[in-house]
Amino acid sequence: MKKAHELFMRYGVRSVSMDEVANQLGMSKKTIYQFYADKDALVEDVIDIEINNSQSECSQYKNKSENAVHEIFMAMDMLLELLTKMNPTVIFDMERYHPTAFKKYNDYKNKFLYATIKENLDKGKHDGLYREEIQTDIMTRFRLASIFLVFNPDLFPMGKNTLPAVITEITDNFLYGLATTKGQKLIQKYKQQRQKP
Repeated sequence: MKKAHELFMRYGVRSVSMDEVANQLGMSKKTIYQFYADKDALVEDVIDIEINNSQSECSQYKNKSENAVHEIFMAMDMLLELLTKMNPTVIFDMERYHPTAFKKYNDYKNKFLYATIKENLDKGKHDGLYREEIQTDIMTRFRLASIFLVFNPDLFPMGKNTLPAVITEITDNFLYGLATTKGQKLIQKYKQQRQKP
């Protein structure tokens, strides 16, 4: 499972065969099939690793953040770090070829990530960092969709823009659209901190 996780994240799910996983481990494919009925089952376990890691990191960032704006910057850093380890095609490979794993990922996105983003928006409104009139449900769904847009190779083909540039641009526009004057000062503060070596 760990080897498959490493290979899928690096090369994408579709481009890594069960033969390659077996070769990397120095064992026969037959041995792998003693533990996994098929590639779908292996992909599901690999997605469980990603979901558990992500939930743990989100909770840590929420606890460490100074405020709602800071939490979004920390989440952006988490996403940027994930993209250095993860081939952006993983999600689209799952959607096309591994529907059970994709459903698991979608459930995680639509429940856990939705709740995390909504909580951030409510906290930011409560603390006067986000505009009181924003529609929390609409903006939560918008944020979720915009995060996952970066994984769409049709929208953001490799080589045209770097993924960090796309993520930063989308996050900046999202945050500035939410922020009060007080919140905008914090955005500037965290952006300046990030530019320091």
